[in-house]
Amino acid sequence: MHNRLINKVNHLLDRAFPEQRLFLRSEDGTRFIRLSPLTQALGWTGSAAFFAWSIIATAVLLMDSIGSGNFRDQAQREKRLYEQRLQTLSEERDARAIEAAAAQERFNLALAEISEMQSELLSSEERRKELETGIGVIQATLRRTMGERDAATDSLEEMLAAVKDDTQNGTSGSNQTQANATLAFMTDELGRIAAERDLIANNAAEAERFAQDMLYEARLRDERNDQIFRQLEDAVTISLEPLDKMFAKSGMSVDHILDQVRRGYSGQGGPLTPMIMSTRGTGPDPDADRANTILSELDKMNLYRIAAQKMPFGMPVKSGFRFTSGYGYRWGRMHNGTDFAAPIGTPVYAPADGVVVSAAWSSGYGRLIKIQHEFGIETRYAHLSRMNVQKGQRVSRGDRIGDIGNSGRSTGPHLHYEVRVGGKPINPMVYIKAAKDVL
Repeated sequence: MHNRLINKVNHLLDRAFPEQRLFLRSEDGTRFIRLSPLTQALGWTGSAAFFAWSIIATAVLLMDSIGSGNFRDQAQREKRLYEQRLQTLSEERDARAIEAAAAQERFNLALAEISEMQSELLSSEERRKELETGIGVIQATLRRTMGERDAATDSLEEMLAAVKDDTQNGTSGSNQTQANATLAFMTDELGRIAAERDLIANNAAEAERFAQDMLYEARLRDERNDQIFRQLEDAVTISLEPLDKMFAKSGMSVDHILDQVRRGYSGQGGPLTPMIMSTRGTGPDPDADRANTILSELDKMNLYRIAAQKMPFGMPVKSGFRFTSGYGYRWGRMHNGTDFAAPIGTPVYAPADGVVVSAAWSSGYGRLIKIQHEFGIETRYAHLSRMNVQKGQRVSRGDRIGDIGNSGRSTGPHLHYEVRVGGKPINPMVYIKAAKDVL
């Protein structure tokens, strides 16, 4: 029955594949192999299948090679882009730090000049008061002297008239001698009074010129003070504006942060005390008000500086990384942090001052470090290969706390970085992007 089925199949395939004979010649003779239609059909089918498989396999290999090459190139380009961006951010941060230090130095110099100018202004006011008092005394003395001169002149005229009458009436020689002596005394006294009057007049004119010079110097000093104040106000505004924006973008109450920092001063630079100057009942001094406004803004900058050290505005990884997974839902589950992919052993840094509350193995997190910061902020660092800190240890921003690894449930070497406020996770990029143009 089997041969009958084969014969039937051969009969059906005979038209497409007629029977062929393959002759093989050798020294002993000639032999042939008969190729039936079924054999030929099976051969052609196998050859076609092999050929098709070869084409498909080659195409798959080519596509995989091209795709993997593109992915590698893209990964390299992204890595170079991230490194360039980090380098740019680092240079901008260093430039801002240098500018801030220079601005602080200029502020200190300007405040010293303001203090010196205020002292000079007070002393000039004292000298002006003394000059006004002296001029009043000189004028009173001059009026008194001129009155005495007029009285002496009248008395002299009366005496001369009396002497003349005595001479005409033939008065005795003794009276004549006495009158001449009195006349000589009065003449000398009038000369002395005239010389004293001229001296007082010269002193008054000199005092008036000195007062005018003092007024001119005070006007020049006011113009110089105004120019210095304008430069200080502009510098404070330029330096304070990016800090206002950075803390506003953090999503927390700026006033609450500054009040808490102000209450917690601990040797990091206290508040700048407003300048209190005596106005002698003439109302507030505009220069003192402007100086106090600048001091208030400088105090706010100092509070911002202290708060920035305590909030995670810094980067936990500084070079040689790329972002792989951001904050949000991933594969139907919430991803509470940001992933930084980098080789094992890449340093991990504390982004702010704080205290280590945990440094141990934690299930899917692997080696996990938790740092508690001010204002109810906590940061977490997972999948580490090594931990350089211990529970209870105090760290500062920029301290190396561990190395990137692949511990726990991880598909590759990376750092899983979380930020929590009041125990609730938030997007770490909020702080990183807020500080991008400032730190």
